[in-house]
Amino acid sequence: MVQGARRRVGFRRRREGRTDYRRRLRLLRSGTARAVVRKSLNQVQVQIVGYDERGDRILASAVSGELRDFGLAGATGNVPAAYLTGLLAGRRAVEKGITGAVLDLGVQRPAAGGRLFAAAKGLVDAGLAVPHGDDVFPSEDRVQGAHLGDARRTEVAAVKAKVQGGTHDA
Repeated sequence: MVQGARRRVGFRRRREGRTDYRRRLRLLRSGTARAVVRKSLNQVQVQIVGYDERGDRILASAVSGELRDFGLAGATGNVPAAYLTGLLAGRRAVEKGITGAVLDLGVQRPAAGGRLFAAAKGLVDAGLAVPHGDDVFPSEDRVQGAHLGDARRTEVAAVKAKVQGGTHDA
């Protein structure tokens, strides 16, 4: 480890492993909005972010906890909830006139068929043009919640219809 007066300390977010500045710069140079997908154990967040010189601007967003307003009673941190969150954020972005975005997963490790790509599938199904490969999306059964049981499958279908229709129980 280098020490002394000539040592230059790197950016804090880089030292913490939270930001890959080279990847971020490539995404910003594309000139299109970024579809930022972040996950935790209990929820998924999807934001459509535009670049501004003074700082990024959030153009549209959705958090999986909002799905409860649409009638979702189950967990909000699984594949169907991630898909519905992406669908909700995508609808909000399309309503504001946003036509496309580039997927920004940050420093998360993506797995084909996982929650990150389920949210991306929701964005695509909402009408947002997101560059993707179809082989990374989860299967239609997992997106619909078939692996969680028939009751969950019908619940996910009902919430999907409400999200696409723009109505919810508030």
